[in-house]
Amino acid sequence: MNELHLETSPYLLQHAGNPVHWKAWNAHSLALAKKENKLIIVSIGYSACHWCHVMEHESFEDEEVAQTMNAHFISIKIDREERPDIDAVYMKAVQIMTGHGGWPMNVVTLPDGRPIWGGTYFRKNEWINSLERLQEIYIEKPETILEYAQKLHDGLQSISIIPKTESEAEFNLEFLSGLVSKWERSFDWDFGGMARAPKFMMPTNYEFLLRYGHQSQNQKLLDFVNLTLTKMAYGGLFDTVYGGFSRYAVDMKWHVPHFEKMLYDNAQLVSLYANAYKLTHDKLYKEVIEKTLDFVGKEWLTSEGSFYSALDADSLNAENRLEEGAFYVWTKPELQSLIGEDFDLFSVVFNINDFGFWEHGNYVLIQNQSLSDIAQQQHMTLETLEQKKRYWERILYAEREKRSKPRLDDKCITSWNALMLKGFVEAYKALGNKEYLDIALRNAGFIVKKVWTSEGNLYHSYKDGKATVNGFLEDYAHVVQAFISLYEVTFEEQWLQSAKQLTDYAFDHFYDAEAQFFSFTSHNDEALVTNHFEVEDNVIPASNSVMADALFRLSIYFENSYYEKISRQLIQHIVPTIQYPSAFSNWMNVFLHFSDQNKELAICGSRSLDYLKEMNKCYVPNIIIAGCLTPSELPFLQNRFSERETLFYLCEDRSCQKPTADFEEISKQIRL
Repeated sequence: MNELHLETSPYLLQHAGNPVHWKAWNAHSLALAKKENKLIIVSIGYSACHWCHVMEHESFEDEEVAQTMNAHFISIKIDREERPDIDAVYMKAVQIMTGHGGWPMNVVTLPDGRPIWGGTYFRKNEWINSLERLQEIYIEKPETILEYAQKLHDGLQSISIIPKTESEAEFNLEFLSGLVSKWERSFDWDFGGMARAPKFMMPTNYEFLLRYGHQSQNQKLLDFVNLTLTKMAYGGLFDTVYGGFSRYAVDMKWHVPHFEKMLYDNAQLVSLYANAYKLTHDKLYKEVIEKTLDFVGKEWLTSEGSFYSALDADSLNAENRLEEGAFYVWTKPELQSLIGEDFDLFSVVFNINDFGFWEHGNYVLIQNQSLSDIAQQQHMTLETLEQKKRYWERILYAEREKRSKPRLDDKCITSWNALMLKGFVEAYKALGNKEYLDIALRNAGFIVKKVWTSEGNLYHSYKDGKATVNGFLEDYAHVVQAFISLYEVTFEEQWLQSAKQLTDYAFDHFYDAEAQFFSFTSHNDEALVTNHFEVEDNVIPASNSVMADALFRLSIYFENSYYEKISRQLIQHIVPTIQYPSAFSNWMNVFLHFSDQNKELAICGSRSLDYLKEMNKCYVPNIIIAGCLTPSELPFLQNRFSERETLFYLCEDRSCQKPTADFEEISKQIRL
């Protein structure tokens, strides 16, 4: 066993039995590299990563590879989900060196951590030859490597600087119109999403497009979002048998996924489908929400109220060998035996044909027609077909449960838990299922009790009763947003006070007054080779854009002009840099907060929660809601409570209309 057996991360523990003398990233390992003047191998991956497993099997379990690595290098293994800060810094380096990135990611650095070489997946011989050549140059021509390391380090430093602009951004829909028009050229009008493969879901993109399409009354844009959500729900990407989405599809039609399931994807997709359901009342979206949350509740929800992180892509097949997707795929003879006399109809619904075929005799279930269209073609009622589909899925679920399940990553990441908390809240808003709110409140209790310390900081990871790794900006940003979302359905002000407390902590420990952005790592933590300011929205939105959103909302609740100033300032710095809208969609969503369509609504009185439930069923992304059942000291609500009646105060830019008790009238005013 190498030193990784002392860690809690499932990914690191997977490598504890490798012949490579792996170490964890810590002060001792880094000091040892300097003491022995050895190059460092930094190898980064995560537990659900298929190609990480492949490289481990081909190289890191191999004695010849281990001999090379152990002889000349200090080898450090990193779980990117535990240390997203290290991952981000070295990913930038790999992208500079190679033009692309991904996982596994492997970087060789100087003893001081400055990178000199790197890439993603390497075959055994390529890996050995590269390491031997690097070691040879390091011994014979160290000045060459030192010069390159400095140039690369200078490049990393330069791209971490975000230009500041003093000019005021014009917050109007016309500015966004040009960006959206440019973006539309990449749309796939056959299957939704972007016209390329592999296809990632990118929930933040569609949250923005849904909101922008709604507020600008652009039906074509709304049609595209609905096309995308429908095709994603039809595809093998979505597990129709049990619920939950895989990480991405390798093809254009959302058919064959990379089969790992990640908490952060499913959390955000639930929120997205919940908002889309509010607007469309599409039964398919409701089914996706309910199945996904059922899956999350059964597979990832813990007795403490936290959520696990992921399910692996690989599982044991019938021959007892690890195989990607083995748990999820079906052969035609299997399906014929299980479905019986309904097989022909089943084949029409789920394309047991060329459209649904994957490889090696296996099919991945995919729809390409709505159930209503199929029912009409088959001269049967929609209700009958829906009943049959549910029955087939129960049969397949029972059969699949007999198979070897994918491995579980049972660590709990604070930021991902907050995303899932918010997903349950958004589902509660849309569907009104009280169980969803109960789960969200339990998760909030877990965060408060287990990963939020008495000193004020959050921890990033939790496993086996132990919280580890000081929190990153993403943890604060997403927990603040999650707590705000809880307030939006309960009107319990403790959640706003907790959100404000964490926000103020983030200002004290993450805000860089010179850069005018929040750094990703706390000022209390050991500095890495370069600063990291997370500003590009990815599969998870950038922590700075999430903070900008939270600051805007809190500025209204607490009438805090400083919060608004920083939110506005963050937007102003980012807007001139936007070239690819898909990488800044959450920023564009925050930009919409400052448009003249944004309003605030206070509901004050004994029936405020009843009205709130009705309001939350509507898609009104331009309305920020507050309320109280008793007199409130929250600045936005002060002196607005009435014992006699429940009053509505509709406000815009710090100016409120005369209060009214007419719910129908206020409903008309806030709908676009």
